[in-house]
Order: sequence, then structure tokens, then C-alpha cells
Amino acid sequence: MTVYFSIFLVLLTLATGIIWAIDHFVWKPKRNDKITALESQTGTPFTDDQKDQAAPQSSIAEFAQAAFPILAFVLIMRSFIYEPFRIPSGSMMPTLLEGDFILVEKFRYGLRDPVWRNEFIETGRPERGDIAVFKYPEEPDVDYIKRVVGLPGDRVIYREKKVYVQPAQCEAPCEEPEILVAEREMLSQGEFFKDRYPLTRYREALDGREHDILINHASRPHLGIYARQDGTRDDEWIVPEGHYFMLGDNRDNSIDSRFWGFVHEDLLVGRATFIWMSFEFDRDRNSWMPDWVPSKVRFDRLGGIE
Repeated sequence: MTVYFSIFLVLLTLATGIIWAIDHFVWKPKRNDKITALESQTGTPFTDDQKDQAAPQSSIAEFAQAAFPILAFVLIMRSFIYEPFRIPSGSMMPTLLEGDFILVEKFRYGLRDPVWRNEFIETGRPERGDIAVFKYPEEPDVDYIKRVVGLPGDRVIYREKKVYVQPAQCEAPCEEPEILVAEREMLSQGEFFKDRYPLTRYREALDGREHDILINHASRPHLGIYARQDGTRDDEWIVPEGHYFMLGDNRDNSIDSRFWGFVHEDLLVGRATFIWMSFEFDRDRNSWMPDWVPSKVRFDRLGGIE
């Protein structure tokens, strides 16, 4: 859906820009010549209202003149600087909740054209621990948001609900990199639930970056439906060059790289940086208000994203 909106925005900006340029460089001089000729005939200068009546600007040209600067600003901002997104699910709880509205830095992982998404300026690549928005590899029209855990060349292990990462090996001669273990500290239990079962909230530290995660200890491993990779165990993956391994912070309620594989760098959209609005939609079943109307504004959630 976002792809179609981008195409529509580009086409509308282009159309209004062309009409504005034609009006400014072709039609406007002709209107001015007509007004000058009429003023010479009457011998008196026209007021602005008289000029508009004598040589009116077409409604299409007037709309293009007003709309083009706004559309161009929105296109540049949305395509290359910041784009707003709405969190549609709980896969990134507790970091991001359903109903959070976030800003994503588009320039963080390279500048790309808004239609074909070809990179024309490289500005950087994801770091381990970033929260990244990307195009879902199996359905590129859909935007996903997860946390970057594995970088190109890394060996990622998800075993017994714990994350282990062996960074990509350096060029010889060098020692084999040690496996990074995601250290966890329990924070609370019962703050969040899944089917009435309390989830455990941990503070996880991986490679110097800290963030909160949720674990459902009642949920069994899903090894049978994990993405398979030749030469590795069922719960291990070696990240190919130019790809990234993504995990949701709500570890037992997230469809991520464990299930569908890796994210190619061409699918990267940007890094989530800020929650600018957060709505809650929970209400009693007997409420007469429609489901899409917010029941509460969560002002305490506004701010930067870890």
C-alpha cells in the first residue's frame, strides 16, 4: 500500500510541477502582455482585481501553483528524511505497542528513489540493536519493523529462548570471534499477557546495546517451522553478505527471521527513532464508539526509541 502511495505522490508532484512551470514561463507572460496592452488602450494602470478579470489564471494552474511546493516538501521529507509509520501489532512489545506512531529516519541506511528504491547515495548500514523498518521479503509491498540482531557474516543462534551471536570472522590471520551472549535481567512478570498467561519482561544486553524484551515461558519452541539453512542446525543461521537477521522484541509472538529468513539491504527503509503519538484502542465490548476511535492518548510513551 505504501508503494502505491509513493507512486501516487510522485506522479501528483510531477504533474503539478509541470503545470506550474508551464504557467510560470509560458502562460503568465502572455497574461502580462495582454494586461499591458489593455492598460495602454485605457491609459490607466489596472488594479489586481482588474488584472485578474482581464487575464484570469486558470483554476488548474492556480491549484498547481498552491499545491506543488507543499507536495514537493512532503515528497522530499517522506522519501529522504523522515516518514511516519503506525505500529499495527504487538511483535515489538514492550518497546513498541500497537497504536504507537513513530518517525523513521529514511537517510540512515542510504538514500533511495521513492518508486524503484534504487540507492543513489550510501549513507550507512544497520548496527546491531537498531530497530529497522524494511520491506517484508516475501511480500515487498508490506512494511515490517524488527530489531537488527545479526549483521552480514554473523552466526546467530536462538536456543532455549536465548540469543547468541558470533560476529563475522575477520580476515586471516586473526582469532575466531567469541560468541556474544545476550545477557538478561528480569524486570517484571504480569505486566503483559498472552492468552491470559503472564509474560516475563527482561532487560537484554547484546554487544553493548540494551533493550527490553518479552518471553512467554509457556510457549514451546517452533523448530519445525524455522527457516532452514544448509550446513547449520535448526536453530542456527549464518547471515549472508548484504543481509540482516531480524528479531521481534516480543520473542514468542513475532514472525521474524527465524521463520522467513534474512532481509536484503535493498529492502531496508530506515531506522525507527521517535514515538510522536500513541493511542490506545481498548474499550468495553458494549461501548457505542467504533473500534477505530482511540480510547486514550498515551502521552507517557512519547519520545525517543531505544
